[in-house]
This record gives sequence, C-alpha cells and structure tokens, in this order.
Amino acid sequence: MEYVYGALLLNAAGKPIDEKGLSGVLTAAGISPDTARVKALLASLEGVDLAAVLAKAETVAVAAPAAVPEKKDGKGKKEEEKKEEKGVSEEEAAEGLSALFG
Repeated sequence: MEYVYGALLLNAAGKPIDEKGLSGVLTAAGISPDTARVKALLASLEGVDLAAVLAKAETVAVAAPAAVPEKKDGKGKKEEEKKEEKGVSEEEAAEGLSALFG
C-alpha cells in the first residue's frame, strides 16, 4: 500500500510518477523500494488519469452520506443501522479501486 501512497504523494505534489520519483519517496519514508513492485505499480498506472480518479472518489465520498436513509423506530432499526455503517457498497469500493489500476 505504501507504493500507492507514494504515487499519490507524487501526484499531489505535481511531480511525475516514475521509477526514480517513487523510489525516492519510498526511500525518504524509510522503506527500501523493491524494484519489481515499483515497476508493477507504474505499469498498472500507465494511462490512468489519477486526477480524474481522485475527483470521482471525492464525489462518491461526498455523495455517500446523502444517500443514507433516515433511521426508523421499530424492528427495522438495527438492520438500517448496519447498512448506514457500510456507507459505500463493497461493489462501489472495488469499482473505484480497480479504476486506479486500469
């Protein structure tokens, strides 16, 4: 996960996400970068517009609380509370994550 965080940090700083930059960020964080993992991440991010993916993720995160139904008294209360705790469905989360990797 730290490799993805490094790529996101480079993106936020407006720096190119390349092998040198990602390895540098990881090294600065005290992590000895694995060249194969760096190259695998870079290959999976090839052609991905991180700014668009992050903007979409922000939209989903902001919209999710508005989509939660109001709590009701009675038997259905516990079931609805469980649904509210989840927020974004597992399918939506997996869909957003897969967008990061092409």
